[in-house]
Amino acid sequence: MIVPVSPWWTVAPALGAAAGYAALAAAAARLGRSAVAWLTLGTVLLHGLALAAAFSATPVRFGFALTLSVTAWLVLAVYAVETRLYPQLGTRWTLAGLGVPAVLLALIFPGTAYPALASPWLPLHWALGFASYGLLGAAVAHAWMMQRTEQAIRRGRGQPTALPLLALERLTFRFVTGAFVLLTLTLLAGWYFTELLQPTAGWITHKTVFTALSWAVLAVLLWGRWRWGWRGRLAVRMLYAAGGLLLLGYAGSHFVLEVILRRGG
Repeated sequence: MIVPVSPWWTVAPALGAAAGYAALAAAAARLGRSAVAWLTLGTVLLHGLALAAAFSATPVRFGFALTLSVTAWLVLAVYAVETRLYPQLGTRWTLAGLGVPAVLLALIFPGTAYPALASPWLPLHWALGFASYGLLGAAVAHAWMMQRTEQAIRRGRGQPTALPLLALERLTFRFVTGAFVLLTLTLLAGWYFTELLQPTAGWITHKTVFTALSWAVLAVLLWGRWRWGWRGRLAVRMLYAAGGLLLLGYAGSHFVLEVILRRGG
């Protein structure tokens, strides 16, 4: 469902965050380190305020765009912390450009209204889902940087990041492991709430099928990494596949429901 008018306390920080992300993506390389740090802090805080305003609205709304916005916020917040530890990562602030459409989409498509929560614990399921999206998004972003670093080394250009390739690879798989654990908890929580609140509805839906497939790909990837030391292109492609499946699982299915079919999820 599309609601074209949002309260000013949601619109103002969201527009400020979108402007901040655009500035970081376009001009971070030309700004001083202190200016980038303050601009990053302000942008992430504004984005957080926009999300807090959205979640505190009455009635509660939830949808694909809000999921993407939270995911982008988590990924960029993690990246902001890392650029403080490894300043050369700041040269890849083009990632901040992903925050602009994510913030604006959440304004245009605020999601389905939930006048009354079926269970006071239901937000826990949402929080686990958000966290798993965020960690997997961070893993995908790091896999992209890892791939770029490997290509640069092969072409004799040196390393474009502050982290050695092996260190970047280890960091990527830490995010993968965290995402897998949280996704496992998300699936268990989803099964529990379905059985508790809608025992006759059935648990097998497009959302759960894609999410379970993403979980399975991550499980195979982690097993292969532990057992056979999988790395490089195979690992990156499997991670991209898991990320794509998870994106289709909730954001994709609710995009179809909310935007194409014009009905709630």
